[in-house]
Amino acid sequence: MFLQVQDIHTYYGLSHILFGVSLEMNAGECVCLMGRNGAGKTTTFRSIMGLTSPRSGAILFKGQPVHKQPPFKVAHFGIGFVPEERAIFPTLTVWENLDVAHKLGTDGNSKWTLERVYDFFPRLAERRNQLGGTLSGGEQQMLTIARTLMGNPELLLLDEPSEGLAPLIVETIGKLVAQIKQEGITVLLAEQNTYFALDLSDRVYIIDDGQIQYSGTTKEVRENRDIIRKYMGVH
Repeated sequence: MFLQVQDIHTYYGLSHILFGVSLEMNAGECVCLMGRNGAGKTTTFRSIMGLTSPRSGAILFKGQPVHKQPPFKVAHFGIGFVPEERAIFPTLTVWENLDVAHKLGTDGNSKWTLERVYDFFPRLAERRNQLGGTLSGGEQQMLTIARTLMGNPELLLLDEPSEGLAPLIVETIGKLVAQIKQEGITVLLAEQNTYFALDLSDRVYIIDDGQIQYSGTTKEVRENRDIIRKYMGVH
């Protein structure tokens, strides 16, 4: 198993946020963690990355425990995180944002270089000398994804990549995520945009109130409208 999250309980101070969350992924899959705002998606991602370590339970990546590791060690294991808030460096240019994030993959190679990222994201190539803070929301989202790819991850955690973007830009981001999967990168996607998530995913976990409430294939979720209505509020 590529990634295993086993019965994790995560807190912010005294607040108990995740209650026994478990999920698993095979290499090459795109799995979506779906849920409404505040359901526990981001906390699950922060738990995997070591930003908010779970108090109990385990997280295994390629069989190795990572739940007690600091974030930089988790990244060196081959996990890349694209946060919802994007967190680009606004006073650095596009190419500086990308260059500062470059590291070799776990195999010692660099599949993702500046040139390759520019081929993949031509909009960023056009704006390579533009300050990150002057980019549009969609361009900043592309830059955040591209910057994470510069770390040559094997697993990409994408937290709400469609949030706050115009429909046309959402479509563009969706195509990019699909291409990233075709490149052999395993993707764990957190989304509340049901249609965006189901178009990209092989399997789905639905989280609500800090607990996994449902899991199934994309086909099963599409056919189970009651589940979508109950937990996603989509009719």
